[in-house]
Formats: sequence, structure tokens, C-alpha cells
Amino acid sequence: MPADERRAMVEVDSAELSIARQAELLEISRSSLYYQPRPPDPHIVEIKHKIDEIYTELPFYGSRRMAMELQTRHGFIVNRKAVQRYMREMGIVAVFPGPNLSRRAHQHAIYPYLLRNVKAQAPDHIWGIDITYIRLRAAWMYLVAVIDWYTRFVVAWELDDTLEMPFVLAAVDRALRRGKPLIWNSDQGSHFTSPQYTDRLKNADIKISMDGKGRALDNIFTERLWRTIKYEEVYLNEYGSPKEARLRLGAFLRFYNEKRPHQSLGYVTPASLYGAKSPRPIGGI
Repeated sequence: MPADERRAMVEVDSAELSIARQAELLEISRSSLYYQPRPPDPHIVEIKHKIDEIYTELPFYGSRRMAMELQTRHGFIVNRKAVQRYMREMGIVAVFPGPNLSRRAHQHAIYPYLLRNVKAQAPDHIWGIDITYIRLRAAWMYLVAVIDWYTRFVVAWELDDTLEMPFVLAAVDRALRRGKPLIWNSDQGSHFTSPQYTDRLKNADIKISMDGKGRALDNIFTERLWRTIKYEEVYLNEYGSPKEARLRLGAFLRFYNEKRPHQSLGYVTPASLYGAKSPRPIGGI
């Protein structure tokens, strides 16, 4: 649709336009303007939440063991094929030994793992990025976070209800507005092998590192962050809406950075070790 027509639509009260004209200007079918998204099936939501709990505790469980756990210990009537589908929709694939929230697109390039026998030496030496499932009372969302490996400081984060690319790029852009690491590590998922992602890092002169296939411990600091967030915040609360989840997670991540001492850091906070660059993670609130 031409730009002048789009501007006209913004300027004209939609009440003055017929449904047919609005659909014509938007270049969509008229029926789509009446569409109301259906809420997720409560039974499926319950199963996915339980899969998330089991996976957080037992990340080496594949679909076969996950299905058995759901059936025998938690009383769910669900077969392995359905569990495989739910795990795929949640982004949990090739579960052993770690999560991979999006399969790599075969046409995308992958980069070598640069961190074998390498230890972070200072703030902004190594950053890691990953995505995890966040449960709501009747639905779910996805959290992406960038963490500084030396200080465990959450540099940036974003929350969305889909696994589409824009929320990952938003977190990357926010992190790059704060600074840049020497090395940026991720898994080999399609988000992180996409040129939209890798070009941002290359343009910032950042070395790109990717976990070896089937090596969960290559991104261990982010994995520990997910466990902390879920056991200390998500599983203790029921988020009734995306807005509530965003506000509560934002508050927890500020607490995590600024007030929660880390044993591995000598009982200081990530923010105190990261330095005076900025006291808070840049997030979606």
C-alpha cells in the first residue's frame, strides 16, 4: 500500500471508514478484521507449564522420558508425539544436554565456539544470549536476556509472547547501546544464526561464538540465570497478564543485578562488579 494512503489511514478516524474500505487499505481480507484470537487450551497450558518445571530441574530429559514423567508422576494423559510437539512449540528441542529454542536454518552460517578453556577476565569480555519459556496463569511468554559472564550482570532483556525475531533483535540493540563485549556467545538456533543477528555483531566488531552442538555447558551462566529466575520468581507467582509478567520480571532483574549477592562472586552483586556503566538492565518496561 502506498505510504500516502497509510498516512491517510492514521489521520482519518476509522469510524469514518467502512469495514470493506479498511480491509482494502490494509490489503487484508475483510473477515480478518473480525478475528478474535482464541485463548490457549487450559489443559495444554497446564502440560506446558509442567514440562517447563521438569525441564528446569532435569534438562537432560528428552521427549520419551518427559512423556513418562508426565504420565507416571503427574497423572497427565498425553502421548510422546504430543509432548514432542509441545516441547518444539516451547523451543525445547534436542533437550540433551541443553535447550535450543530455535533450530538452526540450514542456509544460515554457524560460527565456531571460541570459549573452550577461556575464562572471562573482566566486564564486557564475554556476553551470552539465550531464550527461555516463561509461564503465565493461562498462557506463556518468552524471555531473552544478554548476560555478562564475568559479573553475571544482565545487560539487557526483552519479553514477548512469540518466538519471532524482533524481540531478540530488540534485546541485542539495547545491549549494544550500553556497550559491547569482545566475544558474544549463543547457541546455534535460528535466531542466532540469522544474518539480522550476526550482522549486528559483525558491524560492531564483536567476535561471534556459538555453542558446540549438544553442549549445554557452553552457555552455563545463562542456564544458571534461568534457574534463578524460575525458582526465585516465576514459580512463586502467577502472572495474570503479559503486563504483570513484564513488571514482575523487570523488578526481579533489578533485584538480581543490584541487591542479590552471588556466592560465586564473593557475595557481591553483579551491578557492583560490573561497574558504573549503568545500574540497571535495559528491559522492555
